[in-house]
Amino acid sequence: MAREPSSAESEDVVRLLRVNRRFGNTQALKDVSLTVKRGEIVGIIGRSGAGKSTLIRCLNGLERPDDGTIEIEGSPITGLNEKELQSVRSRVGMVFQHFNLLSAKTVEQNVALPLKIAGYDKAKRRARVAELLALVGLEDKAQSYPAALSGGQKQRVGIARALAASPALLLCDEATSALDPETTRSILALLQSLNQKLGITVLLITHEMEVIKKVAHRVAVINAGEIIEQGPVWQVFAHPQAELTRTLLSGLLPQLPEALSERLTQSRAGEAIYSVHYAAQDSAGQEQQGEILTRFASELAGHFRLIQGGVDHIQHYAVVRFFIAVPVDNTDAEQTILHWLQQHQAQVELIGYVTRNA
Repeated sequence: MAREPSSAESEDVVRLLRVNRRFGNTQALKDVSLTVKRGEIVGIIGRSGAGKSTLIRCLNGLERPDDGTIEIEGSPITGLNEKELQSVRSRVGMVFQHFNLLSAKTVEQNVALPLKIAGYDKAKRRARVAELLALVGLEDKAQSYPAALSGGQKQRVGIARALAASPALLLCDEATSALDPETTRSILALLQSLNQKLGITVLLITHEMEVIKKVAHRVAVINAGEIIEQGPVWQVFAHPQAELTRTLLSGLLPQLPEALSERLTQSRAGEAIYSVHYAAQDSAGQEQQGEILTRFASELAGHFRLIQGGVDHIQHYAVVRFFIAVPVDNTDAEQTILHWLQQHQAQVELIGYVTRNA
């Protein structure tokens, strides 16, 4: 997991306040407010067309919002002209989905390009490029051309290029979506390492909740141009509030078996089906989450049927989710179970009823 920002790094690198962007009758961004503090990795997740790309283009000055405020390191950028934006862009590195490398230039030349534009002399460029290629593990590829590289190596070159001018902020636009799972893991590990070594702030745009889970401190969920939910990653995983968030998490969290889900009814009969969410801090960690499950099973044995469940560990929290079936003809047992779970700060939701032979 990426390091937690220290108290000395608490100032905002990115601040958006009620940002709106319209294209004709389409509202691409609607009252978007978001902060990213120095040293954080923050993920922005949403489906295609949700407004993620517009948001990132507003942050690097390629799009101008219709209204609202955008600040980078405390400086407003919404009123700047093109020349003034250049100094802001030098503080913002960009990593693209499809790498955007120049095929006719070597790895060394690709990474050196922003330094050349910034006016670095040849000796300083070569020294900085060597440092960056070592940082991303491509020391031996300096004279290679992009065509000779794998997808993961190309993305490492893209990351090195984005870091060339020592930016305060790294914007990653679907940086792993063109990569296979193994390569994705290596790139995410690299981003974590850079966050830890350099303290660089990262804003990660993605449609993959697995990416958010692996590297981000906080997540914001965007839908139809609006941020509909945001918070620490462990908290959003443990207690998703928006329906879209639950959908995005459906592949990562235990779900009610489909055959049982199809039998659900709202008529009180047979068994009541409950979902239970629980999060325990890893200061007690696995021991604490194991204890609550063990105690629940032993103290309330015979009062419920365990359907399905699992435990995950996110940001030093054990996130537990399981489903139970409770006979509706034993009201005392049902109330005892609910009272016990609520006493232990579990989030409990009745999702329906099934007949006993379900």
